[in-house]
This record gives sequence, structure tokens and C-alpha cells, in this order.
Amino acid sequence: MSSNEIVLKAQGLYKVFGPKPDAAIKKIQGGAPRDKIGANNTAAVIDASFEVQRGEIFVVMGLSGSGKSTLIRMLNGLWEPTAGTVDILGDTLTGVSARKLRNIRETRVSMVFQQFALLPHRSVLDNVAYGLEIRKMPRAQRIERARKYISMVGLDGWEDKYPKELSGGMQQRVGLARALAADTDVLLMDEAFSALDPLIRREMQEQLIELQSELDKTIIFITHDLNEAMFIGDRIAVMRDGRIVQIGTPEEILTDPANEYVSQFVQDVDRARVLTASAVMQPPAALMQLPGGPRKALRIMREQQTSACFVVDRHRKLLGAVTDREALSLLRRGEESLTDHLSEAAQTTPDTLLAELFIPAVESVLPLAVVDERGRLQGVVPRVVLLAALGGEHEAGVNAQPIPPALAPSVVEDALSADSGPDVKPVSTASTVQPQEEDN
Repeated sequence: MSSNEIVLKAQGLYKVFGPKPDAAIKKIQGGAPRDKIGANNTAAVIDASFEVQRGEIFVVMGLSGSGKSTLIRMLNGLWEPTAGTVDILGDTLTGVSARKLRNIRETRVSMVFQQFALLPHRSVLDNVAYGLEIRKMPRAQRIERARKYISMVGLDGWEDKYPKELSGGMQQRVGLARALAADTDVLLMDEAFSALDPLIRREMQEQLIELQSELDKTIIFITHDLNEAMFIGDRIAVMRDGRIVQIGTPEEILTDPANEYVSQFVQDVDRARVLTASAVMQPPAALMQLPGGPRKALRIMREQQTSACFVVDRHRKLLGAVTDREALSLLRRGEESLTDHLSEAAQTTPDTLLAELFIPAVESVLPLAVVDERGRLQGVVPRVVLLAALGGEHEAGVNAQPIPPALAPSVVEDALSADSGPDVKPVSTASTVQPQEEDN
């Protein structure tokens, strides 16, 4: 997301189909269940409220009959809400004239449909340019823009083909290019990839993410597929029986479900492709700051009962690591500094998916170091924590470091007792890594 600007705001939306919708809403607000609001009345959406920020992919997810498709049709004025309001950048869609609504649709919101909705008698180029033609954009200008987005979705060379000559995935790319060419503030996608084969569907999901990184569009995406929602969504609204039961990031939905329904819904999610390093990282068991020598490193490792120590500078930038065996060898050789003797520590970033951590975790004898864009140490991901996270059992602060076995305490004690030196306290391992400055 590029900013905190609210592009779309839905407030208290209801959609009731039937002869007495207003009376049905009063019953619902009075506590009546969905199936007790009067004969022939159906509450498709109940009190839905949310905001979507500029540049956000906001996913509305739910099973068939949950109300998600009804909801999205109220967001572009296809259906008038029974109650509640929809605003897009200050323009209210509810209760406006047909002319005003058409203007809002032309400039504020476009839509990609599940069944492509292409015009069969028009070429790919003319289908993509159709919305611009409705807006009376000069032909040369609209053709230029249409070609740009056709290229962007990977259909170069197909401009003169007709829908019947395209595969399902290609037809959906045309629909996506048409919506993007309209250059509206909000892009609505209603089960846009559901009709595609699994492999093509995955390709379209990945292309949407790629396009989003370049275009930074505000997208509301409807799906019944939880893995799809987790893959593409910045935030997810989970719907059940017409109500939004939880809104949160994929990690929040997965690690802190609001109720038993959401918990059951997410139990089969591929956690490795949702959770990131930041969700499972923990403070390093042992951490020290330069300047400092092998004696200080050994003391910290002894007090923390671990066999390796991460080393940072005064700005928390990760410099490397040292094991107890390495520190002991340096001490016996009379070395007083670690600066030129640190081992390289395998690193990752906070937003790296767990699925991408397995190979580096296996190849590293130390926990993976999580560093920010400036190389500052944020935490570590031990192998055992990585594996536990896949089973939903991770817990911040668990002290589990899959590193080489520590030297026997007596060996370290003997080395340290040879020259007691000044007292040295280990660096704090609070949840936010804040190493303290120490003398050698």
C-alpha cells in the first residue's frame, strides 16, 4: 500500500431481497436470526462496514451464499443497498441519479467479471478500448492506451484476434486489460480467476501481484478460495451468512482467527506461503556488540546456555556470528578482538515467506538472522521454530536454537577462569533487539 488515504468506504451496508426489506432489517437489528425475518425475505448482506486504502488489495472471502458477490455489486452501484452507504473518494454511490451513477462508474470504479464478459464481435484491441470509447476518448488516444495494457498483460500480437480464438486464461487477461485501461480509482474483481484451470489461475494470481507492484491500484477482490485470498490480499474480510466476521492481514487471519468458524476455515491453508519471517522470529539467545573480544562472547554464551553468539555494531547492524569453539580457539591464541574473525551468518528479511526459508535454514548451522533494509538485526528464526510454525505451534520468545552442541561448561569455565577480567553482562534479548554498549 502506498498511503493511508481511504479510497472506498462502506458503512452499515444491508441488502435484503423480499417484499418487506425495511421490516426485515429492523428484526435483524433487534436480534432476530437471519432465517426469522419474515416469509420470502432474504438477508444477503448484513451490516457490512469497512474501508479500503489507496494501493491496497482488499479481499472479500467466503463460501457460496456468504454474501460476497452481493456486496461487490453494491460497491459499483449495480445493486442499491437496502440500507447503508458506499463512498469512493467523496462520491456517494447510494441514492444518486442514474446519470451521476454512470459518471462514477466511468471514472471511479471498473470491474473484472468471472465469465470474462467480452464482446464477441469485437477484437481484443476493441474490447480493451471499449470503456474508453464509451467515455468518448478520441480513437487514437484510446487505441494507444489499449495497446499499452494489452502488452502489460502479456497479449502482444493478439490485438486483432477475437474472443473465440482465445483460451480462457487469455480471455481473462483481456478483461483485466480492459478494466486497467479504464484507469479508475477502484478495480473490482468478482471471482475473476475462478473459471480458470488451476495452473492458469495461479499464473493470473502471480500476474496480478506483478501488475500491482507496478501500477499500485486499489483492488477489491472477491473469492471463495482461501489460498488465493492469502496469496494476493493485503487484508482479508471473511464473510459468513451475510456478515463480515473478521478483517485482518493474512497473518492475522491465520494466527489469530476471530472465532471457531474462521479457525476451521484456515486450518488447511498452506502456512508456509502465508506466514513470513517476522511472524515467527524471536530474539537471539546470545547477542553482543563490538568492540568486544572472545572472552566476552564466551561469557555471554555461558550465561545464556547456548553455543553461538550474534555480533552487531552500535547501530545494531549485523556483522556476523561466533561459536563457543571459535571463541575458545581465539582466546587460546591470545586474540583480543573478534572484528576479523567473525563467521558469516545466513540472513533473510522480515517479509520473506517461510516457504523460502527452508533451504537456507537447512544449509546454515545457525538460526537464520532476520535483518531490515539497513542490515540491522531484528531477530532470528531457528529451524525448530520454523517447523513448529507450519503446524500452527509457533510462539514468540521460545528459546530453541538448533546450533552445534555447546562445549562442556567446564571447558568454558576453565578458559574464563584463566583471566577473570571485568564483569561482563550479556546483551538484553528483549523482543526488540537493543544491544548495550560494553567494554572489552
